[in-house]
Amino acid sequence: MANPIRFFVLNTGAKMPSVGLGTYRTEPHLTVDLFTTAIKVGYRHIDCAQIYGNEKEIGDALKKLCDDGMVKREDLWITSKLWCTDHEPEDVPKAFNKTLQDLQLDYLDLYLIHWPVSIKNGKLTQPNIPATWKAMEALYDSGKARAIGVSNFSSKKLGDLLEVARIPPAVNQVELHPQWQQPKLHAFCQSKGVHLTAYSPMGKKKVLEHSIVKMVAEELGKTPAQVVLRWGLQMGHSLVPKSSNQTRIQENFDLFDWSIPEHLLAKFSEIKQEKLIQGAGFVHETLGAYKTLEELWDEKL
Repeated sequence: MANPIRFFVLNTGAKMPSVGLGTYRTEPHLTVDLFTTAIKVGYRHIDCAQIYGNEKEIGDALKKLCDDGMVKREDLWITSKLWCTDHEPEDVPKAFNKTLQDLQLDYLDLYLIHWPVSIKNGKLTQPNIPATWKAMEALYDSGKARAIGVSNFSSKKLGDLLEVARIPPAVNQVELHPQWQQPKLHAFCQSKGVHLTAYSPMGKKKVLEHSIVKMVAEELGKTPAQVVLRWGLQMGHSLVPKSSNQTRIQENFDLFDWSIPEHLLAKFSEIKQEKLIQGAGFVHETLGAYKTLEELWDEKL
C-alpha cells in the first residue's frame, strides 16, 4: 500500500501538511471561491507572501471559512514571507505584524526570509542576514511565528546562517521539480535537519510535457501534474502548487493513495537539469551583494 506522506515533521516538532496551496498571482476576486474549493478538497496548508499583494483578500477568505465553520484556525498551516525591503532588524516585526493584520491572524505557523537579498529605496543593498535572522528569532521567541525559515538559500548561504543562528531555520523553500532536482541541497538540508519545500513544483509547461513524465503518467493512469507532485513527496519535500482552476486544485491534491514504483522513479534521474527561476533582478554589477547569478546561487547555472 502507498505511503500517503500527508505530513512532514519539522525540527521544531511541528507537523506541516505536505501539500499546500500556493497563492502567487492568485487574483484577489477569486480568493474566496478558490479557498472554499481547496478546504473542501482537504488542503490545510496555505503558502502566502507579502509581495504577492493578496494577503488582505486571503485574510478575508480565511476568516469567512472559519466563521462559517468549514475549518478551524488550529487545523490550518499558514506560511508567509518577509520581503527584501524589510530586512533591517527594526523593519522585520513591522512587516510581520502587517502580514498578521492583513491575514487577520494571531500567529503564523511559519515565517520565511523570502530571498537572501536586501533592497532599500528601490535599490539593491548589502544584506546582513545574521542581523535579519536575529529579528526573526525574536518573532519565534514571542510565539507569534511558530517556526521560522528561509527561501531561495543555497547550501552555502544556509550553512553560513546555521553557523550563527541560535534557532536553526526549520524550512528552506526553493525551486524544486524533476527538471531542477537539487540533490546536493537535499542532502545538505537533510544532514542539518532543515526541511525543503518546493515552490513551482511543476516547473513550467516544459516539465509536464517531458517524455519521461508523460510515460510515467500514462503507465499509472495519472495526469503529468500529479506524477510530478507525487515525485516531490517521494523525494521527501513538501510542495506548494498553485492553480486558479478548481478542477486542477482538486487533482493536485489527489496524491496520497498511490505511489510511483521504484523502477519508474529511477527514470527521473535521466531528465536534463535546468533552473527556471533565476532571480536575475537581484544581480547587479555595482549594487547589492551579487554581481552574477553564480554568486546569488553559489553555483554555475
